[in-house]
Amino acid sequence: MRIAIIAGASLLLASTAAIAYCQIDVLGVSGGPKDKAVVDANGNLRVPGAYRATYRFLGSWSVASDNGSGAKQLHVVYASPGTIEAYRKDGSFPAGAVLVKEVYEAATAPMTTGTVSHANTLKGWFVMVKSDGNRYVHNELWGDGWGWSWFDASNPSTTTSTNYKTDCRSCHLPAQATGWVYVGGYPPLKR
Repeated sequence: MRIAIIAGASLLLASTAAIAYCQIDVLGVSGGPKDKAVVDANGNLRVPGAYRATYRFLGSWSVASDNGSGAKQLHVVYASPGTIEAYRKDGSFPAGAVLVKEVYEAATAPMTTGTVSHANTLKGWFVMVKSDGNRYVHNELWGDGWGWSWFDASNPSTTTSTNYKTDCRSCHLPAQATGWVYVGGYPPLKR
């Protein structure tokens, strides 16, 4: 009985590791299967279908209201399986890592704890996929080590971004020193 339990636990751990390995390898960098739900053969990105169930919560951001108290937007960020563990090992995102940021319009109202903002209406998603540096060189949504794309809430399959340099990079310029990602706002990445 004890041997069966140990064998079962070992099989479960091996299966979990294999699943995480396959899910992080969206680019096929190490020969594993590609996750066609995120990157197609031409390097076009999509919002992964089941990311809320399979990805890990990375962190959230509040964008302050221009007028009055509260937030005008809330950003909720998820990382593909294995991304956090890989980052914690060497301080960099592995090839194939996927980050998905949900962008919500916020609603603000008084509550017993004070003025509170919460996610209200989904505006869209921002998706980044870490490159291996050699793929999709002719796709203008790839560069500086990442694939970059914005998706409106009405269409998670087709990006409205046309060139990462003009559509995406300017918002990430202050995070260039940390691989174009604002890692300071993501507690799970801390060692």
